[in-house]
Amino acid sequence: MMEMDSGAVTSTMWLSASILVAAYVLIFTEVIHRTLAAVIGAVTMVGVGMIGGFYSQAGAVAAVDANTMFLLMGMMTLVVLLKPTGGFEYLAIRLAKLAKGSPVRLLVYLSTVVTIISLFLDNVTTVLVFAPLTVVIARLLGISPVPYLMAEALLSDTGGVATLVGDPPNVMIGSAAGIDFNQFLFHMGPIILVAWVATLFLLLAMFRKDLGHKIDEVLDLDETRVLKDVRGLFAVCFSIGIVILLFFIHHRFHLFPGYVAWIGVAVALALVRPDPDEFLREIDWAVLLFFAGLFIIVGGVEGSGLLDLFGQMLVGVAQEPEKLLVTALVVMWVSAFLSAAVDNIPFTVTMIPIISHLQTQGVDVMPLWWALALGVGLGGNGSHIGSTANIICVAEAERTRRPEYRITPLFWLKKGTPVMLVTLAISSVLFTIFFDYYRGG
Repeated sequence: MMEMDSGAVTSTMWLSASILVAAYVLIFTEVIHRTLAAVIGAVTMVGVGMIGGFYSQAGAVAAVDANTMFLLMGMMTLVVLLKPTGGFEYLAIRLAKLAKGSPVRLLVYLSTVVTIISLFLDNVTTVLVFAPLTVVIARLLGISPVPYLMAEALLSDTGGVATLVGDPPNVMIGSAAGIDFNQFLFHMGPIILVAWVATLFLLLAMFRKDLGHKIDEVLDLDETRVLKDVRGLFAVCFSIGIVILLFFIHHRFHLFPGYVAWIGVAVALALVRPDPDEFLREIDWAVLLFFAGLFIIVGGVEGSGLLDLFGQMLVGVAQEPEKLLVTALVVMWVSAFLSAAVDNIPFTVTMIPIISHLQTQGVDVMPLWWALALGVGLGGNGSHIGSTANIICVAEAERTRRPEYRITPLFWLKKGTPVMLVTLAISSVLFTIFFDYYRGG
């Protein structure tokens, strides 16, 4: 590699950082759609990087994490194939009937099922399906959908941290750190179980006034009528079952999680045989392009040497064994607050190369990976823009066109911030007690 004087290095760092900041400002202010901002930022970063000599087209292609992209796209495809069958509607109506007029039971049932599904199909796609159903059920029962929407988002955000595929940041962290499905589940699962139960009780306490009255309306719907394609439902569920099974054993066969997801897609396509034009139209290409753009932008910042510089600043502290726990806890809390402010996906993409650099310097980074996963996952609860699932629920509440059902940023802060702080405190205590386990990988 060519030697560059310090002035040239500093100028390229500033240049790449300026493009990163400009793209993030566009993303978070929503001046233009976040996907457009990411694509424009990516193209600009490659062009400027080629002129400045710190980034290339080949580098941009290499910066896109293919495993993450294929895993997200594969799981999206399975959900798209499942939606037309009526399976989600059937499940939602059954849960509403099982609640038997109890708002508390309805909240617990809906949010628990959303969380369980989120463990394997990721919380974004799960909430995307269940949020509209929740609004419909609330309207039929004559109740406010707000407690249920917020519970689904907050509890699926929290529960999703437990698995490799439960939350988009986990997918990226697992791919970068070489963490398999079982490792993620066994390290994150115990902490998240405690945090999830605490979140549920906290939500029941905060929404006690909304949940204190028995539901007078009776949901008089025949759930069997919403099943449009029973054969397709069983076929896709069978395919998802194969994926879940392979997630537990994929490391033994050296299979990437992204490839495992597409094994399930291939089985589902063979059994269902949908019209390619129809189901491909339903995939959220905007989200995938957003991810690709972010990877390319951060790849340019890494190519300029700026992320290495940040990593170097942390090396001195993180290399000392007695300070590693403190460093991990700082990463957890800082990640949480920044994720609440700026969405956890861009922040995760930015942090991954910094931690990877620490590993090249001989730092035991495993605790930092776990701390990052906990921070960005739980921090997403702190604000309405902290995670994509939150944004979906806020948008669904607005679609009711009822001012009293609108979830304002301030309202979310009042409910979401206590959840974030309590779950972070619980995670910090458990992480500290079992720190040697998290150092073991």
